Amino acid sequence: MQRFAVTLTHALDDPDRATVGAVIANAAAASGKTTLLFLSNEGVRLAQPGYAAKIDQEGFPPLAELLASLAENGATIMVCTPCAKVRGVDLADLIPGAAPGGGAGLVEFMTSDGGAASVSY
Repeated sequence: MQRFAVTLTHALDDPDRATVGAVIANAAAASGKTTLLFLSNEGVRLAQPGYAAKIDQEGFPPLAELLASLAENGATIMVCTPCAKVRGVDLADLIPGAAPGGGAGLVEFMTSDGGAASVSY
């Protein structure tokens, strides 16, 4: 199966990029790709329960719905552990489908099983 990774580095600091990144990840998951959404930098805040509900870009589904859809479609949501710690994100209290991970996890996904296509937002 083909693999697709989206690195998402934004949240309320750039709601458009946060939303579009989640839309692209959903498109990959819906098309049958093994999908990873890697949240880093400010993007880790999206893994906090209730946080994504603050972002609702005109013309797109609400970000909280997009993230829930990813989890329902079997995508992996990986939260950069060091990024979360720096920002005070509680790694024991994340949205469904999200789990802590680091650069090694991203590299493993990108380089194993024939590699992965990727985009960053």
